[in-house]
Amino acid sequence: MNRRDFLLGTAASAGALGAVSWGLAGTGGAQRLTIQPASFAFRETPTEGLVSLSPDAPPPVLFGAQGKPMHLRVENGTEDYTAMHWHGLRIANAMDGVPYLTQMPIAGGESFDYKFTPPDAGTYWYHPHCMTMAQMAHGLTGVMVIREAEDPGFDGDQVINLRDFRLDDAGAFLPYYTARGAARGGTHGNVLTANWLQSPVYDHPAGGLVRLRVVNSDTTRIYKLHLNTDQARIIAWDGHPVEVELPLPSAKEPLLVGPGQRVDFAVRMPSGEGQTADLLAELPGQPTRTMARLRSAGTNLSRDLRELKPLPANPVARPDLANAEVHDFVFGWTPEGGPPNDGYCGSMGYSFWSINRTPWAGDAAKGTGPLAVLERGKSYVLRLRNESPNLHPIHLHGLAFVPIRSNLRKLPPLVTDTLLLLKDEVAEIALVADNPGDWAFHCHVIEHQKTGLAGYIRVV
Repeated sequence: MNRRDFLLGTAASAGALGAVSWGLAGTGGAQRLTIQPASFAFRETPTEGLVSLSPDAPPPVLFGAQGKPMHLRVENGTEDYTAMHWHGLRIANAMDGVPYLTQMPIAGGESFDYKFTPPDAGTYWYHPHCMTMAQMAHGLTGVMVIREAEDPGFDGDQVINLRDFRLDDAGAFLPYYTARGAARGGTHGNVLTANWLQSPVYDHPAGGLVRLRVVNSDTTRIYKLHLNTDQARIIAWDGHPVEVELPLPSAKEPLLVGPGQRVDFAVRMPSGEGQTADLLAELPGQPTRTMARLRSAGTNLSRDLRELKPLPANPVARPDLANAEVHDFVFGWTPEGGPPNDGYCGSMGYSFWSINRTPWAGDAAKGTGPLAVLERGKSYVLRLRNESPNLHPIHLHGLAFVPIRSNLRKLPPLVTDTLLLLKDEVAEIALVADNPGDWAFHCHVIEHQKTGLAGYIRVV
């Protein structure tokens, strides 16, 4: 596969060597996660009105282990309703965290126990699926790492959670969406952060091998990313190990990473102490932005990328394309334009977008019926047609799929849960419907989701 086919589709120093250097949490067992108001100093004056799992820090990285039970008790310490979704995890439908599809919203002062056993290792993330736009825009997005059964052999592991905030010069929140943005490509933030920091620096062993986990948890921004080193390779996409060699992105041909998507790099750290491997972003009309730096420290370990074995594949069933049934989905503007149902989980007051000409009527609208009904254990091809000039990261809960063809580009055979659908693209994805339940299916530009570009698929 060539580069174009794939790629189309000083700061704070933190952390001990060899560890994920931000927001460590326990592995397995019961963990209490309290959603609560927070403040944080993005600028000179602390920003109030944030939503996090602690009063003065970003949501932590949560750790689990492949095939090991997890118990997460989410407590709502705010006045709004909420629910927590574990993005990319193929778990029981009742634990998926989508109000009215899988559970009732969690009211202020109440809690919900999420108990599941992740079948797949990799990089995932979590965010609310009730009051989604408000709570995500105010900070409630965090990373979840599910570790492999065997140590993959890295000297360091670094999580980078990319997201924007919309703040004025004094650090106060600006309106987190605009009607114009919602009807087009979304409303971008003006403070770009990695782990809530601007251009942070993280120390890792000189000459060592680091697993760099990059998560786009933003509500809107499609990042164009690359590294300043060729001593790296892509080893996983949306949590799942890659099975083909993918081209390393560059400034001229950066990697598009849409909201909800993740990419894991294996990075060979520079040999000299103080030298850096940088994660860079290309922004329209702006100089290249350094999102984060990995800085070499200590004695040169003199490792080589060729020492790494391929990550073990996750146990994802492969579709039988010869016998797969095809379902069509059209993503575009709504022909109706009526206001959505407000409900406990809020709305933005507009209806701009639709799937198959029908806008999602609101978070309490399960009565609208599923977009498709799939039979458990059977293979399917979903044909996704984007009739708009905007890009849409289309996310399917509870199931993993493989992109198989597009009218615009060659799609690598990646196991994934989110496909960035390009302008005027018609793409086909294939899956095995092996997880029963009602699974949300939506655009992860949250302004699009909350103004109609959402629905669900039923597996029976």
